Amino acid sequence: MASSTRISRNEADPTGNTTTFTLSQWVKRSKISAEQAIVSHRYTNSYYFHVRFNDNDTMNIEEYVGNNRTILLTTNRQFRDACSWYHIVVAVDTTQATASNRIKLYINGTQETSFSASDYPSQNANIIIDGGAGYARHYGDRGDASMYFDGLMSHAHYTQGTAYAASSFGSTDATTGEWKINTAPNVTYGTKGYFIFKDANSVTDQSGNSNNFTVANGTFTKTEDNPSNIFANCNPLASSGITISFGNTGAYKAGSGWKNVASSLGASTGKYYAECKVNGVGSNGVGIGFVNLDKSNLQNGSIQGGEDAFSAGIYSNSGAIFYASGTTWKTVGALSNNDIVQLAMDLTNGFLYWGKNGTWFDSANPASGATGTGGLAISNLTSGGTYAFNVSVRNGGDVRWNYGNGFFETTAVASAGTNASNIGIFEYDVPSGYTALSTKGLNL
Repeated sequence: MASSTRISRNEADPTGNTTTFTLSQWVKRSKISAEQAIVSHRYTNSYYFHVRFNDNDTMNIEEYVGNNRTILLTTNRQFRDACSWYHIVVAVDTTQATASNRIKLYINGTQETSFSASDYPSQNANIIIDGGAGYARHYGDRGDASMYFDGLMSHAHYTQGTAYAASSFGSTDATTGEWKINTAPNVTYGTKGYFIFKDANSVTDQSGNSNNFTVANGTFTKTEDNPSNIFANCNPLASSGITISFGNTGAYKAGSGWKNVASSLGASTGKYYAECKVNGVGSNGVGIGFVNLDKSNLQNGSIQGGEDAFSAGIYSNSGAIFYASGTTWKTVGALSNNDIVQLAMDLTNGFLYWGKNGTWFDSANPASGATGTGGLAISNLTSGGTYAFNVSVRNGGDVRWNYGNGFFETTAVASAGTNASNIGIFEYDVPSGYTALSTKGLNL
């Protein structure tokens, strides 16, 4: 969801407050350190129930009834990872005798037990999650066009009448130890329950209840990035001075002074492909290429791609590809707005490749393997370590990445190219042997 997108469902039934229910959803944050509502059931500022991130990146579960706050749980733990998915489960059963059992919060399968605020509902209290006429259920904001969620959502469930543990919706991978999604949980939804975001950006209820949602505001865009396959994006934790947007695929800087942002995933072996569309060349304000993530001075975020010993990049106005502290490798022609730069990173054989609008520069062949036809040998840079895609911007430089989601901003690729790995959707043909930089791509 973009920062002004929400979906909603109006509530027609004037009855239905409940003591027992479960909310389960997967989210991937794009923006941190901001108040962002995940799901809300709301009538007015005086009557609502919601789950949200706070501006200090803790999480809140809160209910107000007639200006009286009846529930408040605030975690001590912060959730600042904008490169991975969180599985959030809120299980409520107010019939429980022990107050702390009346609301349980699970994050990635682990129950949260450390709270800075812990005001639980009274026993047998009816929670306004299901009431009533004039209420609306929202995903992506607080229900009043505020606290918009900036990020991705997947597999949102609501079960009325049953409080399920997180293990109903996910499990621990026996090999990796990571929490993984259960795409077809065996749960009972109740009359008002629903299951949305199952397939792509569909808000059609998959529970059988036909409790469908509608897009109430903004643009709701499909993404290949999902809890089963995490794609690279621009890492907002390492992008000081750059405006990151569109699910962390856009990068822009207005003023002088180079700033860079690398892909959130990197690799030390394998072959990976990405595309970067120039939205604004600025005043020689864009440098697109590759960087070694293991170098400590990357942390200052001020890398001018190719003007150091461990990166390489093509510059928008000069059309030169620089590497290793400013050495000119090739001059291939200036970039213009709407040009799509193709990038191929062969870490198995040690070569980097650039192309534009479907043609590889200098008749390069990224599939040439050890020959490295038309590629820049990584040995020309500070070798070893983990490499990633990278962009440097200044003076109006503005780009949109396609790491495999099939979109530049909210516009789908014009005609998807061939892709033998079937991981990711790109504008142009993915070279033979290459794949998207994603968790599945890293494990081919």
